[in-house]
Amino acid sequence: MSIPSSGLKVLVIDDSNTIRRSAEIFLKQGGHEVLLAEDGFDALSKVNDYEPNLIFCDILMPRLDGYQTCAIIKRNERFSNVPIVMLSSKDGVFDKARGRMVGSQDYLTKPFTKDQLLQTVQALGSVKEIKEA
Repeated sequence: MSIPSSGLKVLVIDDSNTIRRSAEIFLKQGGHEVLLAEDGFDALSKVNDYEPNLIFCDILMPRLDGYQTCAIIKRNERFSNVPIVMLSSKDGVFDKARGRMVGSQDYLTKPFTKDQLLQTVQALGSVKEIKEA
């Protein structure tokens, strides 16, 4: 699978259908390819098949929470360099610190705006390009 020249492959993991859909709309408007997962288990198989360039991951999810999901993805050598952005309705220092401990690059508080989401993608997408150079 090749990356579209204008955009990145972005995986959005969230148990809220509303958050998944709004993220999908915003990202597609920004020219990105989007894949959705409703929980951590769903996400793990999709990460493997889809090989996203960037992942947005909700913290509070059933079965496998965002911290566990992030840690599992980061432990896999193939995906250890993929930026992960934690999503949470809480804007807590503890949540941000814990997210960094499991390997996330950034943190976005829900509900996010289209601009916040696309700025985050742009910032982390350019980081990835530098790493690959």
